[in-house]
Amino acid sequence: MRALIQRVTRASVSVDGVEIGAAGAGLTVMLGVARDDGEEDSHYLVERIANLRIFSDEQNRFNRSALDVGAELLVISQFTLYAGTRKGRRPDFSQAAEPQGAERLYDLAVDLLRQRGLRVETGRFGEHMLVSLENDGPVTIMLDSADRLRPRRG
Repeated sequence: MRALIQRVTRASVSVDGVEIGAAGAGLTVMLGVARDDGEEDSHYLVERIANLRIFSDEQNRFNRSALDVGAELLVISQFTLYAGTRKGRRPDFSQAAEPQGAERLYDLAVDLLRQRGLRVETGRFGEHMLVSLENDGPVTIMLDSADRLRPRRG
C-alpha cells in the first residue's frame, strides 16, 4: 500500500462539479493499494500517517505529527500510485489491486484514521474526481507499506 501525503493549508474533492469532501490545515493523502496488500498494510500506513512528524514547532522544525496538531485529512483513493512505467509509454497498472479488495483496504485505512481521533474526509472510490489543494511548504512524502519488510540501513 502506498500513500502520497501532502501537507496542505486546505484541500477539497469534487465529483461531477459537486464538492463531496474538504479539509482545512492538515494532509491530503493519496492512497493506492497493491495486489498483495492486506490489513497489516493499512495498519502500518495509518500509524505512519498519523504519527509522522511533518508539522512545524515553534522553532520551525518538523517535530509535530497530524495527531499533535489536530490535522484534518482528505483521503483519496489512487490506484495510479502503482503505475509501472519501466517499459513502453503507457503506464501498466497490473500491480494495483482489483477494485473490490482495494476498496475494502481503503475503507479500513479511513476507519483506522478516524479511530485515532483525526477528522477525515474522503473522495468517492472508483469515481473520476477533481482534487484541489494548496500544498504547504511544499511538503510531499511517499510512504510505502513494503518498507516495513526492508532492512534498515546500518
